[in-house]
Amino acid sequence: MNLYLIRHGESEGNVSGKIQGCEDYPLSDLGQQQVSLVANYFKDIQLDYLYSSDLTRAYHTAKAIGAIKNRTIHKWEKVREVYLGPFQGLTRSEIYASFPQTKEKSILTSGVQGTETVQELTGRCQHIVKQMLLAHQEDHVGIVSHGGFISIFLMYLLIGEKWHTFHRPFQIDNTGITRIEWSKRNSKPLIHYTNKTTHLESLVDRQMKKELL
Repeated sequence: MNLYLIRHGESEGNVSGKIQGCEDYPLSDLGQQQVSLVANYFKDIQLDYLYSSDLTRAYHTAKAIGAIKNRTIHKWEKVREVYLGPFQGLTRSEIYASFPQTKEKSILTSGVQGTETVQELTGRCQHIVKQMLLAHQEDHVGIVSHGGFISIFLMYLLIGEKWHTFHRPFQIDNTGITRIEWSKRNSKPLIHYTNKTTHLESLVDRQMKKELL
């Protein structure tokens, strides 16, 4: 199985600097341009199935890819962003002011009451791997998800249930693509690349030219 993990395009929540978690935000104008480019990137890449978080920013990203590939989008709550309860809709500075203990921790795994627990996140990762390998052993699959959850999923693949005890070094940008392969001979994943954003180069070039005018 080849699995492509794709982060959603820039959202209005990203623009305003808010911690989104499972709150719903639409794509920004820039996000819509990014989505068009990532969809075009997959034009000549095999994708047999396409899954998406049910949150708008991810689903609309998936819809653009699905339109290019003529694929139905399967909404899947298991690939939603981390649920962050009382943090959702706040900026980082607002969170640090109200929850000073989070300054020395990752917001994603703070343990603050009302946020998704490490055990719940581990369970989600286990379920996704099991279902993917069961249903799509020989397929090429895309999953449109979120930066926080993708980084946690990668840690789980590398380390297992103790993933939260290690530093999480992954940067996952808007529409960044990560490719993972499971071969028939080996149940262990091979990570080909993470956070690939070459499809955005033309957009960056256009922005640079505008700044020079």
